[in-house]
Amino acid sequence: MTTTVAIAGLGTIGTAVAHRLLAGDVPDMRLAAVACRDVPAAARRLGAAAAQIRFAAFDELAELADLTIECAPAAFLPEIAKPVLTRGKTLMVLSVGALLAQPELVALAKRSGGRIIVPTGALLGLDAVVAAAEGNIAAVRMITRKPVAGLLGAPYLVERGIDISGLTAPVRVFAGTAREAAAGFPANLNVAAALSLAGIGPDLTMVEIWADPALTRNTHRIIVDADSARLDMTIENVPSENPRTGRITALSVLAALRRIGAPLRIGT
Repeated sequence: MTTTVAIAGLGTIGTAVAHRLLAGDVPDMRLAAVACRDVPAAARRLGAAAAQIRFAAFDELAELADLTIECAPAAFLPEIAKPVLTRGKTLMVLSVGALLAQPELVALAKRSGGRIIVPTGALLGLDAVVAAAEGNIAAVRMITRKPVAGLLGAPYLVERGIDISGLTAPVRVFAGTAREAAAGFPANLNVAAALSLAGIGPDLTMVEIWADPALTRNTHRIIVDADSARLDMTIENVPSENPRTGRITALSVLAALRRIGAPLRIGT
């Protein structure tokens, strides 16, 4: 049985996923519709394949597909999510930080029979954190180090007048909870939100963010102390053409799609 897919947002991640779906790389998944703010630019990125797809508004996607992938700026999450979940359909969310600020969306999914999927994205070890949370987790800490270009323009820095453009050495620009990190760095720290949902929540998961002018990769170190295990994991992500986004994020979406209909699933 073929699942129809819609993509909300056709930036770096959405475009990469769209091309793979159009190429038939994910069995039994068909791209039916996309929604974005600049349709002509999106059509150019998709090339000749654009003729196969319906371009729609964000709130129309729920009528056109069984599963909607949210790849848009975080502010658009409610507009995308509510119609999908109200119809009892499936929503894959990449703006996980925005999900923390919209708990009513989870309640809506529960009432309507809808489902929210959060792919692993640019992180690692979420399976292990989810498993550890079945026992007792004492502490979760994440240290993120990013190239300067990957943090420029973050609201937390702008609001506080923190200028990192001329850095010559690593500087810690944030220390706080995952909830605070997701709000202050909405384009950068969806990984912190995902980690917090997998483990002990956004107000107990602690985060440090470093701007490092010597780095070329986005690096996340996760340390979890639990009664079942101590986890100490590091991932270095190769940036895409968007310095805020690692190449592995789009691949994580594809892996999550592939897993939905797979006869064999590996991992928790």
